[in-house]
Amino acid sequence: MPTAISLFAGAGGMDVGVVNAGFTVITASELDPHASNTYRHNHPDTILIEGDIDEEINFEQMVSHENIDLVVGGPPCQGFSVAGKMDKDDPRSKLVFSYCSVVERVNPKAFIMENVKALGSLAKFEDVRKEIFKRMNKAGYNVTMNILNAKEFGVPQSRERVFFIGTKVGLPTIEKSAFDKYKAEAISLREAIGPLGRAGSEKNPNVTNAKITLAAKPILRKSPYAGMLFNGQGRPLNPDAWSSTLPASMGGNRTPIIDEDHLYDNKEPWVEEHHRNLMEGNFTPKYEQAPSRLRRLTVDEAAILQTFPETYEFLGPQSKVFSQIGNAVPCKLAEIVARVVLDSIESSCLTKEPPKQENLELDLVI
Repeated sequence: MPTAISLFAGAGGMDVGVVNAGFTVITASELDPHASNTYRHNHPDTILIEGDIDEEINFEQMVSHENIDLVVGGPPCQGFSVAGKMDKDDPRSKLVFSYCSVVERVNPKAFIMENVKALGSLAKFEDVRKEIFKRMNKAGYNVTMNILNAKEFGVPQSRERVFFIGTKVGLPTIEKSAFDKYKAEAISLREAIGPLGRAGSEKNPNVTNAKITLAAKPILRKSPYAGMLFNGQGRPLNPDAWSSTLPASMGGNRTPIIDEDHLYDNKEPWVEEHHRNLMEGNFTPKYEQAPSRLRRLTVDEAAILQTFPETYEFLGPQSKVFSQIGNAVPCKLAEIVARVVLDSIESSCLTKEPPKQENLELDLVI
């Protein structure tokens, strides 16, 4: 069975997908103690290195493996994320190059580096992208940069991420077209989380207590499921569509909102009526409490929207569990990316052809 090592593994979302694709994850690394506990609990057969990968003892243990087929990982994205300060000089932004250093030492047949869309699309990060391509080309890899949306692959969530994918010269280069055969229509929120039942019920026991109040100065958009109708950045979710991107900052007023009467009793959506009134100029009094039929997404529902297995168990306080889920790569999307790479590995033997440098032009594959 092909082998893999995993960097910045978090709670293990990407690794679930990699294993489902057919790899065995030999070793993983993670810094956060709560995510490490969750990972260790769900991946007992994987050696977990808990700590800073840039510390020599951790780095040397990580690169000690031979004949590894795949290196995977999603370096912390706060320095590149539109939800953060988008600072390429943020120390966390340098971890993409720590990832490159591991690939250079391990010399796998392929690698997958995941990050937020902004790293792959914004001009301000062009130097970072070029450096990734330059180093990986020099190490003997043909590299493509693919921006993928999870909802195009059966995940009930609109979540765009960039994947830098490198294959050793002699293996097929991973082009965007390689993903076409794995595309699938996303199921609706109703199909995904409806079977759990109402928050606080037997199958959905973990209630999120963050209050919901109506925005004093609502920001209106054409859709009632956009704009800012409530306090904070948690937007209502339409049960008959897919979810918007789940943030790692869930747990408080950034947690998405569910209308239980709409979801479970097929009543007319309160949010749409409220939005219609606002559009007509009938503004609600300042800070009026939202109706009790509205509540925040639960951790169990968030895990489903990230396509974690039903048997996956998260450890730590609720705020940390939300962070673990929100930081994860959707398991189903990770599986498809890993399957595409495995197709490449299995289709051809390595040659001694010298590394090509065509990717230095950095044509964006989207």
